[in-house]
Amino acid sequence: MKIHLASVFVEDQSRALRFYTDVLGFVKKHDVPVGEDRWLTVVSPEDPDGPELLLEPSGHPAARPYMTALVQDGIPAISFSVADVPAEYDRLRELGVRFTQEPLEMDAITTAVLDDTCGNLVQIMHGG
Repeated sequence: MKIHLASVFVEDQSRALRFYTDVLGFVKKHDVPVGEDRWLTVVSPEDPDGPELLLEPSGHPAARPYMTALVQDGIPAISFSVADVPAEYDRLRELGVRFTQEPLEMDAITTAVLDDTCGNLVQIMHGG
């Protein structure tokens, strides 16, 4: 068994697509109209046939309280692996990304947490 699809609720799918592609560097895989929303997924350019991330519209009644609670408690909604957290932190800061946690080393793991501008905190990490 392997992961095929994971999702993250987003406040605005178009803004999320721009952030996750233009800023984070993912590539669009699927963009299919579904009523007023879209089936919108992105993938890593390093693994275009690998796991997809669904940028899920946050219209479900449970989504907003869930997203708000995670952000208030500083809990990332999703985590991405990067080769070098400090270098990625610097690259993203240059692009205007706001971090809620600067790079932090914990034994063999380094993490940082950023705001995706769409209602979520996102962790980047290396190691483990």
